Amino acid sequence: MSSDAALAAPAAPAGGPTAAAVPGGDPLLRVNDFAFKIATVNGTGSASANGLLMKAFFRMGIPVSGKNLFPSNIQGLPTWYEIRVNGAGHTARIPDFDLVVALNPATYGRDLAEVRPGGWLLHDSSWPLPRELGERDDITVLGLPMARLCADHFFGSRDRILLRNIVCAGALAGLLELEMAVVEQLLVETYGRKKSLLDANVEAVRLGYERARAELPAPLPIRVRRMDATGDAVLVDGNTAAALGCIYAGATVVGWYPITPSTSMVDAFRGFAERFRKDPDTGRNRVAILQAEDELAAVGMVIGAGWVGARSFTSTSGPGISLMSEIIGLAYYAEIPAVLFDIQRTGPSTGMPTRTQQGDLLLCAYASHGDTKHICLYPAHPGECFDFAVRAFDLAECFQTPVFVLSDLDIGMNDWVVPRFHWDDAYRPDRGKVLSAEELEAIPAFHRYVDVDGDGVAARSLPGVHPKGAFFTRGSGHDRYGRYTEDADGYTEVMERLGRKLDTAAGQLPEPEIVRTPEATVGVVTVGGCRGAVLEARERLAEQGIAVNVMRIRGFPFAPLVAAFLEGNRVNYVVEQNRDAQLLGLLMLETGFPASRLRSVRAYGGMPLSARDVMDGIGTWMEEDRRRDDLDAAAAAPALEAMR
Repeated sequence: MSSDAALAAPAAPAGGPTAAAVPGGDPLLRVNDFAFKIATVNGTGSASANGLLMKAFFRMGIPVSGKNLFPSNIQGLPTWYEIRVNGAGHTARIPDFDLVVALNPATYGRDLAEVRPGGWLLHDSSWPLPRELGERDDITVLGLPMARLCADHFFGSRDRILLRNIVCAGALAGLLELEMAVVEQLLVETYGRKKSLLDANVEAVRLGYERARAELPAPLPIRVRRMDATGDAVLVDGNTAAALGCIYAGATVVGWYPITPSTSMVDAFRGFAERFRKDPDTGRNRVAILQAEDELAAVGMVIGAGWVGARSFTSTSGPGISLMSEIIGLAYYAEIPAVLFDIQRTGPSTGMPTRTQQGDLLLCAYASHGDTKHICLYPAHPGECFDFAVRAFDLAECFQTPVFVLSDLDIGMNDWVVPRFHWDDAYRPDRGKVLSAEELEAIPAFHRYVDVDGDGVAARSLPGVHPKGAFFTRGSGHDRYGRYTEDADGYTEVMERLGRKLDTAAGQLPEPEIVRTPEATVGVVTVGGCRGAVLEARERLAEQGIAVNVMRIRGFPFAPLVAAFLEGNRVNYVVEQNRDAQLLGLLMLETGFPASRLRSVRAYGGMPLSARDVMDGIGTWMEEDRRRDDLDAAAAAPALEAMR
């Protein structure tokens, strides 16, 4: 995509959100434009019901996004699932909700507070109405006896717990006008092979739907209507998309150690490998998936496999990158390809393992001791997780170096609607400068670290291909010929070439996505999963008469376009999800851009970014700059008067 590619969300398609769906209808009616939240307890089977609702919206052709806020223990603590329905395609989180479903008494107070004025709270009326639910007179409280319905119609305590969520999904279908034919078809697809499960789930969803339609003010003024906005799209999470990209890229070796939120990526890769990496004649797997004793061993396996020519990767999170850092330096210095997926979570230390953040930008850019710098790719959604996975392997082999793909928990574990992936059967991996046996035979001698082409990249050979090739590599000091050295000039020459190699790589990375507004004098710079919130905030700012240019950085080292964008604005607001303004720091360090023209906008509490977070941050800075300008003008007034 060109550097001027528009970042704006797609225009609302036909049937998109509207305030008055029918002539003479309720002026407060909102169709395909609302958000709701389901509060329950971890371990009660709510994930199936949440997925059912997400898929139903998607099957009705409506853009939808889901955010799963779950605890890091196995069961028993509060969990929430947030669903935003938006016909215009906005995916960012909304901090308050039109409807909250309160199924966990332990969080009633918090759930009540998150209902917007004029909204609704739905609770399980099998038990007496808690007093705190009557404390707001600006919302409507709805009750449905979900647990009692399950007790009356199903046997077995576990079944009753699990099916209460399906009863709730049926009630929501009735309140929001989800098409029951779609919901029931999804149940058939999920449970069709086991009649008893199918019958119980169909009965449960119908119980909820029929009781809601009969006893509640259904449908609510927030509701859905069928659209045609998802026909060429898929509903997928980033970890699954990245795993499929690894299959497409030809990865055959995985070294890993389980860690939230990255584990599901290797799980998905294993599933895809079962389908696409089995020898059709022997039935044997053509991949090696190795669970190591720790993260250091895992990345060691990846580096070893890369040295002998396999496309290999690991999937981890921030704590794993910390443990891997020592040996990452070996891959950098010995120039061995490796791909590392960092599904970022909230730190430091163990932190909050099931919350999202962008706290590893600096860690990955300069991982390991000494002078190191690494190629980093920053996907913004699962579609780019797929694309960047493929590109990461090509970059790792072309530049013979570790490549990091920095996703995060929100991208990696939540479901997103993204354009259908494009699988080109003509794609062939770019292996870079790998000398064949014939090429090695034709040259007088092979010297591993000699840069013939002047781009910083030396040709490599694979062990065992030819006696002239490099059978050994080293992480200790070496000169351009691969010989051990402690000589200053020989060491410096190699390190300077590694720097040039990374400079060359900057021109091969995904270009930043940039949208410019002719009258804008300020810029907004962001990275990764902040994209949706920034684009939505840009639209809202435009409605207030505030024009901004936007740049989303997609790769590191930075392309020259990054510095040019910064220079083109009077001031730049850098939006990211960490405390220490790591992206802003990288921009200053790598481009030399002055701090006086950068403003940090941060939200790092672990929740996905919202447009409100962006607007509040920019608004605070604009007010501060306005106040400072007024003070400067007042201070300069006496001098100006004296000059007159």
